[in-house]
Amino acid sequence: MKHFTKSKEKLFEEFGTNLKGLSNSEVEIRLKKHGKNSLVEKKKDGILKIFFGQFKDSLVIILIIASIISFFSGNEESTVVIILVIVLNAVIGTVQSVKAQKSLDSLKKMSSPKCKVIRNGENLEIDSSNIVPGDIIIIEAGDVVPADGRIIENFSLLVNENSLTAESNSIEKSDMILDYHDSALGDQINMVFSGSLVNYGRAKVLVTETGMKTELGKIAGLLDNTIESETPLQKALNIFGKRLTIGIIVLCTFIFGVYVFHGNTILDSLLLAVALAVAAIPESLSPIITIILSLETEKLSKENAIVKELKSIEALGSISVICSDKTGTLTQNKMTVEKVYINEELIDKKDLNKNNNYHQLLLNSCILCSDATDTIGDPTETALIHLAQNYDYSFKDIRNINQRLSEIPFDSVRKLMTASYSIDNKITIFTKGAFDSLVSRFTHYVDKNGNIVEVNEEFLVEIESINDSLAEDGLRVLTFAFKYADENEALTIYDENGYIFLGMIAMIDPPREESKLAVQECIRGGIKPVMITGDHKVTARTIAKNIGIYKDGDMVLEGVELEKMSDEELEKNVDKISVYARVSPEHKIRIVSAWQKLGKICAMTGDGVNDAPALKKANIGIAMGITGTEVSKNAASLILADDNFSTIVKAIITGRNVYRNIKNAIGFLLSGNASAILAVMYTSFSNLPIIFSPVQLLFINLLTDSLPSIAVGVEPKNLDILDEKPRDPNEAILTKKFTSKLVFEGLLLAIFIIVAFYIGLQENALKASTMAFATLCLARLFHGINYRGQKNVFAIGFFKNKFAIFAFLIGFILLNTVLLTPALYKTFGITKLEPINFIQIYVLSIIPTILIQIYKAIRYR
Repeated sequence: MKHFTKSKEKLFEEFGTNLKGLSNSEVEIRLKKHGKNSLVEKKKDGILKIFFGQFKDSLVIILIIASIISFFSGNEESTVVIILVIVLNAVIGTVQSVKAQKSLDSLKKMSSPKCKVIRNGENLEIDSSNIVPGDIIIIEAGDVVPADGRIIENFSLLVNENSLTAESNSIEKSDMILDYHDSALGDQINMVFSGSLVNYGRAKVLVTETGMKTELGKIAGLLDNTIESETPLQKALNIFGKRLTIGIIVLCTFIFGVYVFHGNTILDSLLLAVALAVAAIPESLSPIITIILSLETEKLSKENAIVKELKSIEALGSISVICSDKTGTLTQNKMTVEKVYINEELIDKKDLNKNNNYHQLLLNSCILCSDATDTIGDPTETALIHLAQNYDYSFKDIRNINQRLSEIPFDSVRKLMTASYSIDNKITIFTKGAFDSLVSRFTHYVDKNGNIVEVNEEFLVEIESINDSLAEDGLRVLTFAFKYADENEALTIYDENGYIFLGMIAMIDPPREESKLAVQECIRGGIKPVMITGDHKVTARTIAKNIGIYKDGDMVLEGVELEKMSDEELEKNVDKISVYARVSPEHKIRIVSAWQKLGKICAMTGDGVNDAPALKKANIGIAMGITGTEVSKNAASLILADDNFSTIVKAIITGRNVYRNIKNAIGFLLSGNASAILAVMYTSFSNLPIIFSPVQLLFINLLTDSLPSIAVGVEPKNLDILDEKPRDPNEAILTKKFTSKLVFEGLLLAIFIIVAFYIGLQENALKASTMAFATLCLARLFHGINYRGQKNVFAIGFFKNKFAIFAFLIGFILLNTVLLTPALYKTFGITKLEPINFIQIYVLSIIPTILIQIYKAIRYR
């Protein structure tokens, strides 16, 4: 609408209002037309719909089909286990989805419940939801702006729009017309926006937009319509599930045909085919992955990284780009004094001398020429109070001793604030403001010896050079001056002349101490950090360079420039841009989308309302837990409880290890399943007795697919993993190399299982089945050692994963309990074994693991 380019008269005519406000009858008409001044939420999916939506997963469909076949073939035990697994997984998914719907509820909390409005010429206080376009509202220090509007009367208004623009400093507002039609949100200084905080001054505002049409409402719309991305694990598991489905159908159909061909009954052949399907499908994979992720979630929470969505952990390991908000994420979200220029010397903030009269005067000026406290007020003035407190100056005591006589408040035209006090029986006038506004008003300055001397050209050149140098370093410079007056009279703007230059104070919103190291770790791990901020170009580039994000040759892009870029142009240049300045929420989503189109896994960190849509759009959103709004926390997948950027690096290391561990767990399951399938195929082709009964296959799965798989999945993290590049998000789980490894290991295990079968077959078929069953169980338990890492178990640390030892012992005890309990023989279709048979089983079971460990020791020595 570009209301910032229109005159007040034009706006009054357009909105049918005036300084006396709207009539009550007109308000009723507009409420019906525009609706309440509140955020509208789209209809949510019910819990049942969310619950049944969990069954769309490919692997879940496979398990449902297997359970149906298993039930109709009389294998109720298998059916019950599979159904329990499916329901458990669906419940967990439903809980996560319901939590994710809280984003818009948090946005509603941003609105102010009450506001001051002029109607029928009277000042009223009403519920902010009843504001309509055309209303004249009054905002003042401490208010939250209830709607978007054009300032029509301005009285030194300062507004903090950090939650919308990411600009850390309060913005000086004006009621003047702006000529720039392409002004970014942060540059529309004659406009105020819903959800912003008024820090200073007051204003009358003509309401232009309410509800969902406000900038805050647009964010709500973006948040509502943004489609969440799948994590790499979700994509990989979907592909894996589809391939497994085809393979199992073909295999079981083939085995069924072979057994019928060899003269077995159709029912027996069907039972074995179904049992083989149950053995082939790692039905415990989904809950095992959930358990692994839950355990890692608990570990991360102790490291101040709170994960809201379990599958987001592994997505952390694939991150190749981090789009990070500057304010409150890379920086501390507060102004801090860095340098002081006084007595013709540029010194560090720690080097002021309390015994120097003019140093004392400057510290007093920081307190007296300010209205802030140590916690409330404009961040710039708060920084001055903190500087004085570092030298044991109490702002309360100094203000109580020195009563303000008169003042001229700060305004955006003069860019000055002036206040007068009686100090030591002298009327002293203090002024602080922008260098350009004060430099021409100096007549004298305090030299290096503490003498007051007349200003000369050499001095003016020097202080201008100092100011420019500090500004180029990304520092904000405030200039301080004073003078003495003979009488106590009310100050006017005509008194703001004839000053003695006192000094300059340069400040910055400093980077977090950990940010620089964290950025270096990101680069080491092949991750590109990108800074997105509402600051101006020069400041943004300087801070990014200091942290290590900006390198020579990189691009810095402003929001207005980005707006003129097509999506294709942005996609072409996005990898060269390391800093974005003066951006809006829509821009952030475009940036994330551009990276995603290049196939990158993109993370977005932030703490403001403006970050929420991009947090949700990103592959993984990371919100700040301390300074972050409820909106950003609910939209994100990961919350940093300590607001520490370095915590992200810890989470990335965990994420990379989690994916490796999950893949190892999948490898352990599939290679073990392959050994059973190969053994069944061999005996069926050789027309030998049935090697495994359906109950035996089910017991093998329960024994070896649960605790041992989890043990593999919780192998302690390897810090060296950060030296690797992020994995290709398009890489399938079953790569050719990985599949070949699984088949080889499955074949190795199957060989010794078949050897055990032949040993038992020398006596009878029942003992052969018992020997093969026991060897398969124990061989798979030993096989878990092979999937604890790439190196051999002794290089990794045999006792490093105590859970793996525990899982093996539990499995070993359960297996031997079945083998040594006659009452269970009929249930499991086994027979009594002799001591020599146990020795044979133990030796045959451990040989494959010994061979694999020797191979690893040779390859990775």
